[in-house]
Amino acid sequence: MFNTLPIVGIACDVISNGPHQFHGAGEKYINALAHGAKVMPMLLPAFGDGKDIRDLNKIYSVQNIVSSLSGLFLTGSPSNIQPHHFDGPAHETGTLEDPQRDSLTLQLIKECVAQSVPILAVCRGFQELNVALGGTLHAKVHEIEGYIDHREDKAVTRDDQYATAHLVNFVSGGLLHKLTGQVSCSVNSLHSQGIDVLSDQLCIEAIAEDGLIEAVSWKSDTQASLWMLGVQWHPEWLFESNSISKAIFTEFGNQVQYCQQQKS
Repeated sequence: MFNTLPIVGIACDVISNGPHQFHGAGEKYINALAHGAKVMPMLLPAFGDGKDIRDLNKIYSVQNIVSSLSGLFLTGSPSNIQPHHFDGPAHETGTLEDPQRDSLTLQLIKECVAQSVPILAVCRGFQELNVALGGTLHAKVHEIEGYIDHREDKAVTRDDQYATAHLVNFVSGGLLHKLTGQVSCSVNSLHSQGIDVLSDQLCIEAIAEDGLIEAVSWKSDTQASLWMLGVQWHPEWLFESNSISKAIFTEFGNQVQYCQQQKS
């Protein structure tokens, strides 16, 4: 069974635990991939120089890594993308960053585009798509006039943090509209960064009521064979019971299966 399942790479976060660093991904993401998309998740260690590792770029070719994958899943994370990747101002002291993850994901995205490997991205991963393809980010959406506060309340339970927070409207005729048959949905919201200038290689799929871009896809007139979807919310949460989330992971699984068949 293992050999027949298409492999989807998950870019790891670098997680500090005391004096040690671990490379890992949230269990909820792994679960949604395995059971929602019905694929084999494979964790990809973060590149870059860490406390106990030298840059893996010197050993592993990103081209070779992507050639072994049938899909890429970019997860959410507590960390923020380093702003020098999009010519933004430096983060305030104390902002959690993950330069090793940045080093991996931004390369992976470009190589997946080159090899037409499907990508599903959520939250931080959604922002990584935009940055890798030339877009920029707001550092703190909640400090910009006209936008609501999109951050989670860290004082409440996890269930409450991931509860629906606001509405997003799907672009008529877009990928999400066609995939779900819906014109809008209520989503959770757990982020401080958000899209400022959209990459010219992406098109808008959904917009929050305050005008913030909440979902994007690949412009098909740029490369019709590439499937890509990024959402600012967390569809992996309640992926089995939420119809929108279920549709997203099911379709991603279908696209990954197709990619595997094309590669075989």
